[in-house]
Amino acid sequence: MAYLVVAFPDLSTSDMDWIQEYRQKEDALYYDVIAPHFTLVFPVFDIEASVFLKEMEQITKELRSFTFTLRSATINKDSFNDYFHTFLVPDEGNSNIIKIHDSLYSGLLKEHLKLDIDFIPHIGIGNSLDKKACKNMVDSWNIVDFEIKGSVSKLTVIALENNIVQPLAEFILKK
Repeated sequence: MAYLVVAFPDLSTSDMDWIQEYRQKEDALYYDVIAPHFTLVFPVFDIEASVFLKEMEQITKELRSFTFTLRSATINKDSFNDYFHTFLVPDEGNSNIIKIHDSLYSGLLKEHLKLDIDFIPHIGIGNSLDKKACKNMVDSWNIVDFEIKGSVSKLTVIALENNIVQPLAEFILKK
């Protein structure tokens, strides 16, 4: 069992529907697994759930909610397999996500931070083994002058096993 921390964004119904319609076609790996989200702590396997939850509860007490704006898509090569991914990345709010990510990895999880992989705040919307297919996805988003505004007001600790997500706890962020 792996434990992660994610932020499910608060989005307008129309923006959520737009992202989900796109993901249904292009996100074969994760559409049926998890809703659109920012991953803040990547899978951790060797910590007990109670210890993980206590650590996250302690750290999140000081974290603040924030707004973000998505205006572009980018392509990313997965470091662990042969897939390429299409991400929506925030213009505004990017630094908030990075700082929260860094805070969550500051204590017990410090040794779990992968320093050889860039942290790119994102909402995943597509994936493929074909990098050109992902580049086409990126181009289809970036040719349009889109702007998706949202906010993050809570973090969710999830358990992940066999592509099944189980929410374990939610931590409300300070205003």
